Amino acid sequence: MNERIPFWKMHGTGNDFVLVEAAPGDRSDAQWSDLATRICDRHFGVGADGLILVLPSDVASRRMRIINADGSEAEMCGNGVRCFVRYCIDRGLVDAPDGRMTIEAIPGVLQAEVTRGAGGEIETVRVSMGVPDLEPSSVGVAIEQPAPVTDLPITVSDAAGEETVEVTLVSMGNPHAVALIDGDPAAYDLHRIGPLVEHHAMFANRTNYEVVQVIDERRLSMRVWERGVGETLACGSGACAATVAARLRGATGDDVQVAVPGGTLRIEWSGEGEVYLSGPATFVFEAEWGEGAT
Repeated sequence: MNERIPFWKMHGTGNDFVLVEAAPGDRSDAQWSDLATRICDRHFGVGADGLILVLPSDVASRRMRIINADGSEAEMCGNGVRCFVRYCIDRGLVDAPDGRMTIEAIPGVLQAEVTRGAGGEIETVRVSMGVPDLEPSSVGVAIEQPAPVTDLPITVSDAAGEETVEVTLVSMGNPHAVALIDGDPAAYDLHRIGPLVEHHAMFANRTNYEVVQVIDERRLSMRVWERGVGETLACGSGACAATVAARLRGATGDDVQVAVPGGTLRIEWSGEGEVYLSGPATFVFEAEWGEGAT
């Protein structure tokens, strides 16, 4: 007997996900983790950066869980939240005549609103990503240094040699180490250095790693090595963290366009309070995943 699991494939500026409606108790955490590794496999599965579970909630419109391609659970994902919002509204799971809904996630309850085009289709989703946490302990780093921690040197090494990177520590509900660099991120050796930073012993729970170039006070260029995934075409929480890091250095204003390989994200942050993320959420296709009963 084969189980058929309906799903949507979606992406936010190239950061792609498989979305599945679930109910508490459907599967154990270990079973969801196993499913994520198989369904996200780009050769033998659907192919995605993560599996998003759409769940009922007692405190918000719906609850979101996101499981990375390696089976680990992520606390937050900005691009995933936007896809989640569009899925819930387009599927009629949430009655949102004003285009607003709330999302229960590990960091707390998030607010979201959508903007529609002339044909009524959702074009942009704006999400409140919470207040950035600049305490090093919130990124899993145990050091005696007051927040904010900027230009923290981290030395990594492998068979190719030793490198020292300087990072700003930012939690957007998940850990980020942001390196502001002088050159073009496209030329940065991210596939070598990224995993070394992710798994550095300094980070108790691993970390996301962003390399960011300040173009001017309204524009950043970024690449990201995502914890549990590898390089992705975009990272919403990473774009937020990058903007916070640049703003702390006085390099940007309150409204920033962050160019990532998959497109452009808009980040709003005044230097205090919540960070707001805006960008597209794109439907790709819907299908069913077939597998043996578990």
